Amino acid sequence: MNASDQPSMGLCVKLPLPQAELQELIDKAKDWSLMNGACMRSKKNFNRDTLQFAPFILIPSSFPRTEFNRACEIQIILNELMHRVAHDYEFLKETLKETIKVDTFTRKLFDIYETVHSEGFTQKVSLGMLRSDLMLDTSCPKERGCSQNHKPYCCWKQVEINTIASGFGWLGPAATKLHKYILQELDRTNELKNLPDNNALQGLCTGMIDAWNIYNDPKAVILFIIENVTYNICDQRFHEFEIRRLNPSIKVIRRTLSELAVEARLGPKKELIVGEQTVAVVYFRCGYEPSQYPTEKEWDVRLLIERSLTIKSPSIQYHLAGAKKVQQALAKPGVLARFLKDEETVQQIRGIFTGLYALDFDEHGENAIDMGIANPERFVLKPQREGGGNNVYGNNIKTALESMKDQQERSAWILMDRIQPPLQRNYQIRAGSDTDTEMKEVVSELGIFGVLIGDEKNIIINRQVGHMLRTKLASADEGGVASGLGACDSPYLTD
Repeated sequence: MNASDQPSMGLCVKLPLPQAELQELIDKAKDWSLMNGACMRSKKNFNRDTLQFAPFILIPSSFPRTEFNRACEIQIILNELMHRVAHDYEFLKETLKETIKVDTFTRKLFDIYETVHSEGFTQKVSLGMLRSDLMLDTSCPKERGCSQNHKPYCCWKQVEINTIASGFGWLGPAATKLHKYILQELDRTNELKNLPDNNALQGLCTGMIDAWNIYNDPKAVILFIIENVTYNICDQRFHEFEIRRLNPSIKVIRRTLSELAVEARLGPKKELIVGEQTVAVVYFRCGYEPSQYPTEKEWDVRLLIERSLTIKSPSIQYHLAGAKKVQQALAKPGVLARFLKDEETVQQIRGIFTGLYALDFDEHGENAIDMGIANPERFVLKPQREGGGNNVYGNNIKTALESMKDQQERSAWILMDRIQPPLQRNYQIRAGSDTDTEMKEVVSELGIFGVLIGDEKNIIINRQVGHMLRTKLASADEGGVASGLGACDSPYLTD
């Protein structure tokens, strides 16, 4: 389906805005963002002492209330599902066995998992800080539907679930605050009730504090593992500031994997020690792609961390549970019943999956290859990677599949039905852009945050804690804000 053929949705404010009012509003919104920390560092002109506002959508995007509420409710189930998947060694081993033959990165992660599993986990408790990403799909059969009065008719489908570095815990709530300000400036205060509360930052930081309390060492710190160069700095630092606000006695330290390769060691009880500080909780904001392990030293320190007593987000088994291959396996008939015992719950989760197809060397894999080559526009080709910018779209799928059709590497990829979201028209505001005042056709992706703490036998905490919305040009394939393709947004709930 071309963008021009997709159904469109209305907004809470009649557009276009008069030019003078529009320009004044944009100027105010930019300054609000700069003065309230809705910012990031520039990739083009990087300077660690300078911030620019994060790209944002001027008017909040419409989203059906029924579907938003359903996504929030289901997150609790998805948290439990991913927790149980992460603690099923045989399932992970069987699911990833073909992938690890050809994907070096996933194999190295799995080797660490095999090592700590065979040795016995020093720390049995994991902290899951998850984000389930979803899009409205206008191709949903109406009889299965969820938004009976919504025009165009649509329900949501899951794009993926993130188990590592689930970002936008700050930029999500910041976008909500920005849009409250914008609606007030437009004299639409009666519409504020339709912007749902968003406490993602507090919810995620409370999860880290809960894990810190479980570790039970008042002198221990929380460690953020970060990139060598951090562009999305506000989305990390505001977590730090919020932890201090919620519990002033907790200290957060930040290190790269390369720095930890020099500083980190295990104590006599296998506690993780960085310098002279014991670490209670590790939060990975880095470590989800191969370039973040430039040498074997970074892999060695990842293993050292997994062997340690610290509570990890994610633990190595949680990291693997977020692999695309695992998500594809969960969509197979009968698999969900292995983890969720209630049949109604199983059907509820099955209903959010779009088509996911393995590319293994069997009948199903051959059929998937043929489908992708014949109709590449219907699919997205995905590797076992997080962080955006890795997927393949359009005719490039045909080229990629033809080149790997007889190669073992195809087992490292999955094919997914392409979701057809409804269009909206809006203003996309970017630093240094000269097209701010031009209305553009855009589509949105909603992320729902969840926090779970537990071990193999017990779930101690399970919460849905907030949301984020990213919006991109309808003509764009990828939508990462930090990569410059998407923009921060917030949902305006409609009935």
